[in-house]
Parts: sequence; C-alpha cells; structure tokens
Amino acid sequence: CDKDKVEMTDFEEAKDKVMMGAERRSMIISDKEKRTTAVHEAGHALVAKMLGDGDDSDPVHKVTIIPRGRALGLTQQLPTEDRLNLTREYALNRIAILMGGRIAEELTTGNITTGAGNDIEQATELARRMVCEWGMSDRMGPLTFGKKEEQIFLGREIAQHRDYSEATAVRIDAEVSDMVKTGYDKARKIIEERRDALQRIADALLE
Repeated sequence: CDKDKVEMTDFEEAKDKVMMGAERRSMIISDKEKRTTAVHEAGHALVAKMLGDGDDSDPVHKVTIIPRGRALGLTQQLPTEDRLNLTREYALNRIAILMGGRIAEELTTGNITTGAGNDIEQATELARRMVCEWGMSDRMGPLTFGKKEEQIFLGREIAQHRDYSEATAVRIDAEVSDMVKTGYDKARKIIEERRDALQRIADALLE
C-alpha cells in the first residue's frame, strides 16, 4: 500500500496473520458451509459476551468467518491486561465458550459438524489440567496426578507418566467429563434463551 505511516489496522492485520495465517478469501466455500460457520462462531461469541468481562472471562475482540490458515472462522478474545494466573471460574467459563459453537450448530441446524472437533479437544484438555495439574476439582482435592519427567534427549520436553491407580483414573475421567458437561449445559442455557441474538450475529457475519 502507499501509506506513509503505520496505523492500528496494520498492527491488527499483522497480529492475525502471525497468529492464524494469511486470509484465504479466494477459498471456495458453499453458502451452506458459510452459514454453518457463521452460526458456529456466533455461538462462541454470544456465550463469551453473556459470561461478561472481568476476572472470569475476557472481552470479545473479533469475530470473523473469513478463513485463515486451517480455520474457517474465528472468535477471538483478548484480556484487558496480562493474565498471569487463571481462576477456576475463568477456566470453567472457557470450557462453556468452547462448547458454544457446537451447541449453536446443534440448535440451529439440528446437526453437528467436525468443525467443533478442535473446540472439544481444547475443552477436554483444559478440564483434565484443572483436575490433574491445578487441583481445581472438589471431588479429587488439591492433588496432582501424573508425574512429569523431562526427556529432552527423546526429542520431547516433557513426558507424563501415570502414578495413580486404575480406580483413581476412573474418578479423574468422571470429573473431567462432569466439568465439560457442566460447561456444555451453561452454554446451552445461554444460547437457548437468546436464539434471536444468535441469529442476528450469524446474519451480520454473513453480511
């Protein structure tokens, strides 16, 4: 471009390109796929917005359905200040936000797609870390599960070893499942009560 100075939009574009890859505006996407992506991202955005800003959630910064990298769309939250520690409520809200896309698809189209796969993976991993690393489970208590050992020579920084019984593993799996399902239920309630808002956000993204 012919600009003689850098503006905030340039920083925004650079940030997105570094974090998510270049825009893929030439990518051929059917209208049905676009609608599904818009509904999915609207679900994330609506849940994030309704959970509020502050200590327990970050403000919604951007929502888009312009493909970048491997993602067909994106809902981006940015904290207002550096977040050095996560609270239990913040982590639980994050799980709910991750579930928002799948729920929006389910309630709007009556179906779910593989687009929610990464969200589910992130939510499950977050819940497992809450239980196994951060002692955020009332049921399991302030304990850590899974001994970590550095194994640089194997090409990996950290390897995790199970140092607990099979019975404990079953309890961990149940607690992880409950945390994700709790987040799912929280997000579903928000979206069910605000279906009109969900539709308006999706329509705006398509426009």
